[in-house]
Order: sequence, then C-alpha cells, then structure tokens
Amino acid sequence: MVRKNHPSLSVGAQCRLLSISRSSFYYAPQGETALNLDLMLKIDKQFLDTPFYGVRQMTWHLQKSEGPWPQWGRESPKTAMP
Repeated sequence: MVRKNHPSLSVGAQCRLLSISRSSFYYAPQGETALNLDLMLKIDKQFLDTPFYGVRQMTWHLQKSEGPWPQWGRESPKTAMP
C-alpha cells in the first residue's frame, strides 16, 4: 500500500491519499505478554464452566486460583473477559 521509496510521492502524501495517519504507518503492534495470555486462557476456561460470572465473581475466582496473578481492581479482568 504505502511504499517508503516511491519515486514521486512521500510517505506523508501516500498516507493522506489513503486517509490514514502517518503514525499508523509506522506503528508496529506489540504482542501479548505471557502473563496476559495465561490470564486470558484461565478466564476462557472458567467462562465456559460458569458463563453467568460477572466481572466481580471472575475477579474473585482468579484471585483465589493458583498463579502469579496481580492484585486486580474491578476493571483489569474486565478488559480480558469475552
């Protein structure tokens, strides 16, 4: 789509033509950490067993389970829940 070495259009001009920001062209997404992946797997397994758990019950369950889990507030597990 956007070529760095285009002979007549700069990267900025190409991004304007495509209606994307130039910073999104340079952005390289970061992968998930191992802790986050493990947390999401545990949430998925528990959610399949108890789909009626809300954020508070899921947080309680995760805090009581084994693992090096951080101490969450109400919002942290909410972002990883389906």
